[in-house]
Amino acid sequence: ALFSRAAMLYRVQLERPPSAIGKNTIHAMQSGILFGYVGLVEGVVNRFKQELGGNPKVVGTGGWAKQIASETSCIDIVDSDLTLTGLRLIYEMNRQPA
Repeated sequence: ALFSRAAMLYRVQLERPPSAIGKNTIHAMQSGILFGYVGLVEGVVNRFKQELGGNPKVVGTGGWAKQIASETSCIDIVDSDLTLTGLRLIYEMNRQPA
């Protein structure tokens, strides 16, 4: 992690800073992390939509899905457990009867 290699940087909680322009190091790092990922997600989603055409539904999943979805309109649904649910379904489909 960045903070482990830079002596003066702190480990920060992923939470929305008071503004996009940080007034201190912690808020600046939070802004860069959160809004950087939001921009990344928006860019990838826009490219996928261009390739797919139409208006596909976008599902945000994973640990940061709620935070990112709250900052963008490109995510239609949030299901934080979708990946684990999918793995469970695959396991159940492939499980050998006892």
